[in-house]
Amino acid sequence: MSRLLYRLGRAAALRPWRFVVAWVLVIGAVAGVAGVAGGSLQDDYTLAGTGSQRAADLLTERFPALSGADARVVVHAGKGRVDPAGLEGARRELAKLPHVSVVEPAVPSRDGATALITVRYDVLVTDLAPDETLERLRGATAGLERAGNQVEFGGEVPENVTAPDGVAEVVGVVAALVILLLAFGSVVAAGLPLAVALAGLGAGVLGITILAAFANVATTAPTLAVMTGLGVGIDYALFILTRHREGLAQGLSVHEAAGRANATAGLSVLFAGFTVLLALSGLVLSRIPVFMTMGFATGIVVAATVAGAVTLLPAVLGLAGRRVLRRRDRAEGATIRAESPRVRRWAEHVGRHPWPWLLAALALMLTLAAPALGMRTWPSDASSEPESNTARQAYDLVADAYGPGANGPLLVAVDLRESPDIAGLRARLAATEGVVGVAPPQVSPDGSAAVVVVTPAYGPQDERVVDLVDRVRADVLPPGSEITGLTAAYVDLSRVLDERLWPVIGVVVATSFVMLMIVFRSLLAPLKAAAMNLLSIGAAYGALTAIFQWGWGAELLGLPHGVPVSSFILLLMFAVLFGVSMDYEVFLLSRVREEWLRTGNARASVSTGLAVTGRVISSAALIMVAVFLGFALDPGLVVKQMGVGLAVAVALDATVVRLVLVPATMALLGRANWWLPRPLDRLLPTLEPHGAGVEPAAAPEREREPSPA
Repeated sequence: MSRLLYRLGRAAALRPWRFVVAWVLVIGAVAGVAGVAGGSLQDDYTLAGTGSQRAADLLTERFPALSGADARVVVHAGKGRVDPAGLEGARRELAKLPHVSVVEPAVPSRDGATALITVRYDVLVTDLAPDETLERLRGATAGLERAGNQVEFGGEVPENVTAPDGVAEVVGVVAALVILLLAFGSVVAAGLPLAVALAGLGAGVLGITILAAFANVATTAPTLAVMTGLGVGIDYALFILTRHREGLAQGLSVHEAAGRANATAGLSVLFAGFTVLLALSGLVLSRIPVFMTMGFATGIVVAATVAGAVTLLPAVLGLAGRRVLRRRDRAEGATIRAESPRVRRWAEHVGRHPWPWLLAALALMLTLAAPALGMRTWPSDASSEPESNTARQAYDLVADAYGPGANGPLLVAVDLRESPDIAGLRARLAATEGVVGVAPPQVSPDGSAAVVVVTPAYGPQDERVVDLVDRVRADVLPPGSEITGLTAAYVDLSRVLDERLWPVIGVVVATSFVMLMIVFRSLLAPLKAAAMNLLSIGAAYGALTAIFQWGWGAELLGLPHGVPVSSFILLLMFAVLFGVSMDYEVFLLSRVREEWLRTGNARASVSTGLAVTGRVISSAALIMVAVFLGFALDPGLVVKQMGVGLAVAVALDATVVRLVLVPATMALLGRANWWLPRPLDRLLPTLEPHGAGVEPAAAPEREREPSPA
């Protein structure tokens, strides 16, 4: 593999325009296919085997008018009562909108100052264009606003409008450029990783559009894919560029340095990218379509950035020539100091005193992870939105006028062929503790099914609503009946995710362990890497709990108050973070093992590996933290929590883990770091890591600088 990457990198640097043109053609072709045959984004929250899904399937089959999405028009009079004539006129206009199946009569509050109109659609919210549908709702109710009323919109359709504004991506790119300029002191060197990463990102995002033609790709999938792809793409290019600059400083020609950088750092990039893909593939085990497509979409972007790093980057390095070095380094022929003396001294100090530093670092990581023991996961609702959001204002108006439970009604779907006593069911529901209202049943046109709307005493995020749903299912519902609606679906979704988290963790950790064992020919090194990655993830979960659930940083992030950690976060963040954290482990261990194979000195190889990679890993981590924190500005709560959690984990991984835990544990293990039983050594396939198989250059040669791109 190293020999192949060496030839690929050298050929790209020697004939750069061929590779650049090839990339332009590939991106153009993918863009053409995406424009002609690409699909649109759609969420698929199918929860096979759950009660809420069975109820939804019953309504789809027997009562399609009530099986689709809903929207709620909340009208509040500035003074006095809401005019009934105006409400009736708005109902007529709403009934004319596309896909509207039922517009229920307006329900006034006790004081008449607020009215609630429920609009039901005959298709799922994933089949509607949320922005366009919301604008149509505004147009149909414009008369109410002209009459001086406050009109806000809630329900599934308005709450599904969380389009990113692009600020997060811009913040991440600008921050990365500043960090690269400070690290390299060259505009060319700073711009190349960004350019290559953005090229891979563009190809990957276009690939997501093509994927959407064959599968329901979640609406948040591109944002999560861009977040991950931008971070790893810049880092991958950064590691290869750093090795290339070292080669130039040693007197190698541009194409020879590019080939060697591709054979060494490029090989680490391949392994690191493959680890990320392995971690993302674990989302398939969730068996939830929305998570599976998030994994596929992110994997496409990561694969595209890896391809860009090992093919396009050597080409642009060939075009840039020696301009990737500082001007004074080019003029004076000065050597670049690859290693950091400060990091070397630190690594040697930790190696001499491993136990105190190991215990201190473990205590810190476990302390940060401790809040996760009290984590409550729950999908976000409108109460978590900023106060300026129309869904949040509708939520507050409904809670004030009708009670908190009116924001999360339970829909009881009844198969009248199995349970015809609908009056008795309604009476039992009304007598259930925690229920404050039961609406008259709505019967399907053929009389085979009915829907009873139940209003709980608790809001959708109240922990007591889970017990209420369980109690109704166990003690009240007759055969052939089930609960659906957003709140019941939240209960089922949270439980399904909790059940499937551990199988995903087990498979991802096991497959990553096997891959690292093959690469580094060791049992303890990959085992240690997996344990430390789990520590980083646990600390990130703890930070999320403190920041969001406890509310320690909620206002700074634009949230009105503390909110539960989104149910989506645990599974998504584990898959992404385990792969991203393994990146640094692969880069560091590759250099440490390279020194170990060269010298046979276990402790010195750790110090040298850290000293050589310290600066570049720190720069890469700073870039990732900046990119992820940029996404904390995203309006969507899931993306916001992902950004904060990933930023915390990467920061800890690049400091506490890489600078303390790694040198301390490797100093304690010594030569055992690279122990592998002989039978297993013979069984495992042999790779060519660390540039093995690449013949040294006959003599360093200087070559004329290529013309600039």
